Amino acid sequence: MTATISGPLGAAAKRESTGRGWFRAFWRWHFYAAFLVIPVLLLLATTGLIYLFRFQLEPALHADVMKVDQPAGLVAQPYAAQLDAVKAALPDATVVSMTEPSGPDRSTVFSVETAAGGVRDVFVDPYEAKVLGSLNPDTTLSGAAIRLHGDLMAGRFGDAVIEIAACWALVMAITGYYLFARGRVARARRRAAKAAGAVLRSRHALTGSILGVGLLFLIISGLPWTGFWGAKVQQIATGQGSSMWAEDPGALSDPVSTLDESLPHSHAVPWALGESKVPRSDPNQEGRPTANLDTAVAVGTRNGLARPMTVALPGGEEGVYSVIGYAFQNPAKERSLHVDQYGGAVISTYGYRDYPLLAKTVAQGIALHEGRRLGTVNLWITTAFCLGVIFMCLSGPAMWWRRRPKTPGTGLGAPRGRLPLKATPALAVIIAALAVFLPLFGITLAIVLLLDLLVIRRTKQLRHWFNTTN
Repeated sequence: MTATISGPLGAAAKRESTGRGWFRAFWRWHFYAAFLVIPVLLLLATTGLIYLFRFQLEPALHADVMKVDQPAGLVAQPYAAQLDAVKAALPDATVVSMTEPSGPDRSTVFSVETAAGGVRDVFVDPYEAKVLGSLNPDTTLSGAAIRLHGDLMAGRFGDAVIEIAACWALVMAITGYYLFARGRVARARRRAAKAAGAVLRSRHALTGSILGVGLLFLIISGLPWTGFWGAKVQQIATGQGSSMWAEDPGALSDPVSTLDESLPHSHAVPWALGESKVPRSDPNQEGRPTANLDTAVAVGTRNGLARPMTVALPGGEEGVYSVIGYAFQNPAKERSLHVDQYGGAVISTYGYRDYPLLAKTVAQGIALHEGRRLGTVNLWITTAFCLGVIFMCLSGPAMWWRRRPKTPGTGLGAPRGRLPLKATPALAVIIAALAVFLPLFGITLAIVLLLDLLVIRRTKQLRHWFNTTN
C-alpha cells in the first residue's frame, strides 16, 4: 500500500512537482530549438552589425573609389557630364541609375549592367567628372552581408531556413522568459555556492530577459521580407484592399516595370516603394526640349525630395527618370516622382502619405529594424542588441558544454520533460494558434512531433540519445 500526503503539505508538493515538470519541459524545448535557431541568429546578428556600419566600413575599405578630395574653388560637374564619363569608360554597359554623393568628400555612384549581364557600381569624382573605378555591389563586405542576411545566398531555400529559424526563435524567447522567472531562485543558490558555470548561466538569463522583447520585435518586423509569410500576408492584405508596400496609382498607365525591377541591386529604394509601377514617357512630343539627368535632379530638389537622391534612368524611348528620395531616418518623408524624359514634367509622384496604413506601419517597423529610424540612438541600441544576441548564441552552447555527459554514448544531455498539453488545454490552444499564424512553424512542429512519435520513441538508442521521456 502506498502512502499519500494530504493537506497543505501535499498541495505544496503537488505544486512543486507540477512546476518542476513545466520547467523541465520548457527547458527541453528551449534546448532543442537552439540547434536550429543559434546558427541562424548568430549569422543574422553578425551580418546585421556589418550592414549597420556599412557607411563607415565600405568607404574605409574602398577609399580609392568612394572618397574624393574637394579641390579649392571647384564645384561639382553636371551629372550629365559625369554620366558621359561613365559611358565613355564603359561603352558596352547600360547605365541604370545614379546616386548623388552623400557628402562633399564622396563620389557619385552610377549603377551599370555590363554586356555580360553583370552589375557594377561605378564611382565618379564629381569635381573632375573622372571615373575612379568600379565594384560589384554583391561582393563587397556589406553586399555579401545583406545577401547572407536575406537568404543565406541560397535563394528560396535559404529564405525558408531563415523564416523557420525566426519562428522557432519565438519559441526560444517565450520559453526563455519562463525559465528566467522560474529558475531565478536556483540560479541565485548556485551563485552563492560558487558552482561551476553559475555566473555564465546568470548572465545568459539576464541578457536574454533584456533582449527578449527586442528579439520579438525584430522577428515580427523582419517577417514582411520573408518569401512565405510575407507573400501570404501581402496576398491577404491585397484581398482586403490594403498592401504591405505601396502601389503607385498615378503610375499605372501602361507600366513597364517596378522600381525594384529597375534597380535590382540598389539599396536606395524604400521598402514600401519597391512595388511602385513605373510609367512611360510620350516620345511623340515634337518641338519640346529633351530633359537630362540634371533636369531630373532639379525637379526632385524643387519638389522637396530627401537627399541624396537616386535617379533611375529611362529604359528606352518611353522610359522616365524615376527620382527617389529615401529619407533615410524618417520613412514619413519617403517619396518618388517620375519625370518625363522629353519635357521634364512630373508624370506622377507617390510618397508615404499615399501609402496604405499597413504599408506605413511596415515602413516604420523596417526603419527601426535597420537601426535608422531614431538616428544615432537607434543605431547604438541595435548595435548593443546584435552584440547581445551574439553573446547569447555563444554562451548557450558554452553552458551545455559544461554540463554535457562526459561518458561517451550517453546522449546529448538534453533536459527531460514533456509539455502538459492534456492537463493544460490553454497551452495547446496557444501553440495551435502560433502554428496557424506562422505556418512554417506549424509545419516543422508537426514534423518534429511525428519524428518523435514514430521514430525516436520506437528506437531504444535514439530514445536514450535524445533523453526522451516515456
